[in-house]
Parts: sequence; structure tokens; C-alpha cells
Amino acid sequence: MTTETLVFDDRDMLTTTAAARFVDIVSRAQKERGVASVVLTGGSNGIGILRALAPGGEVDTSPLDWSRIDFYWGDERFVPNDDPERNVGQATEALLAHVPVDPARVHPVAASDGPFGDDIEAAAQDYATVLAANADNGISPAFDLHLLGMGGEGHINSLFPHTDATAENVRTVVSVENSPKPPPRRITLTFPALNRSSAVWFLVSGADKAEAVAAAHSGASRDDWPCAGAHGTSETVWFLDDAAAGKLAV
Repeated sequence: MTTETLVFDDRDMLTTTAAARFVDIVSRAQKERGVASVVLTGGSNGIGILRALAPGGEVDTSPLDWSRIDFYWGDERFVPNDDPERNVGQATEALLAHVPVDPARVHPVAASDGPFGDDIEAAAQDYATVLAANADNGISPAFDLHLLGMGGEGHINSLFPHTDATAENVRTVVSVENSPKPPPRRITLTFPALNRSSAVWFLVSGADKAEAVAAAHSGASRDDWPCAGAHGTSETVWFLDDAAAGKLAV
């Protein structure tokens, strides 16, 4: 497993470079196995990559077969389906509505007005079932790529410092009832699912993230800095702007 840290002058260069490498890694997986699996993230950088991949964006996506990509989400806000906070809605608007995906390969987390109503535990268990149904080990897929944003306190997906979700070592999906960042109710993949990914990419910009970036690079505890616990089985790549890299040792 390799770890790579790339530093860019600005956010646009960061997202465009990551989008170009997205095409490389996903097209390679398709050539090797027919179908690629990707875990998407929200946030400005996660959505920025999707916009770069959309028709008219900055990146050539001709090597990709959009119909042979399984799309998952690292976490989701447990709100009504039409709520603008939903990651799936943002991803659909930025990319998925504009490319020929196979709807059967798009795997959103249930909304609070979905088939399980307001039962967040049932919705979380349903997503765990979806992962298991698409897994070689009957538990969670070995995702080709897992994209991650990050908060200033080092949270990834909806895994916040010193929470039960971050400490989870068995279940692949859990509910979060009291997220420090609103909205409070969320559903998230945990480390047992995240760390089966072949490639884990961090997409991080802003000086407020610099302390968390430095902590992860210095081997901090995942309880204190959840970002420190995420690793790909083949590669872990940090896409950083100058500000986010500001506290790294030269």
C-alpha cells in the first residue's frame, strides 16, 4: 500500500487533477473486471470532481463506460429525499443526471420519507444489506475508489471524533443520531467498509483543515482524528491545496 500527498495551488487544480485520475482508475478497473465500484462524497471538493467529470467539464471521460460503474455513498443525511442537503441529490445534479448511468447500479441511502419512513436504524440496516449483496465476501464490496472529504476536526463520512460510529469495528453501516455537524441524523459507512477500498482519496482544501491533515500524516489516533484511520488497500492519496498542507513537515 502506498501513500501519496499532492499539493496544489488552488481548489480548481485539485479537483481537476483528481477527476482525471478518477477516469484512469475507474477505466482500468473496468478493463480488468468489467464493472468498477466508486464511493462518492459530498462537500465542495467532492461535488467539484463530479462537475469536472460531467459533459462540458474539464476532463475527458471517453475511456469510461458510465453504465458499468456501481455508485455508493460514504454517508448520507437522513432527511427527506428532496432536501438539498442530500448527497445523492447533489451528485445527481452535478453528474449522474447527465451521463448514461445504469439506474440499477446507483445505490443511494434511504431518505427519511423513503420506504422505512423515519426509522433510521432500518434504513442503515438496509444499506448494509445492499453492501453485502454486492460484496465478494458477503459483507462489503472491495470498492475500487472511495472519495473522502474532511472536516476541520478530522471527520470523514459521518465519523466524528470520540463517537460510537468511529469506534465501530464490525458493522459496515451505522446510524448517527447526534452529529456535531447538522443535520444531526445521518447514516454512514464505517471503517470496516471504508478500509476495504483499493484506493482511498482525501480531497481537502482550506487552512482550517491543516491541523487534521498534519495529525493524520503523523499517525494520530483515529479516535482523536478519524481521518487518521482511513487507508486504501492499494493506495491512499491526499489531494491538498496549499492552505490545507500548511502544517505538514517540509
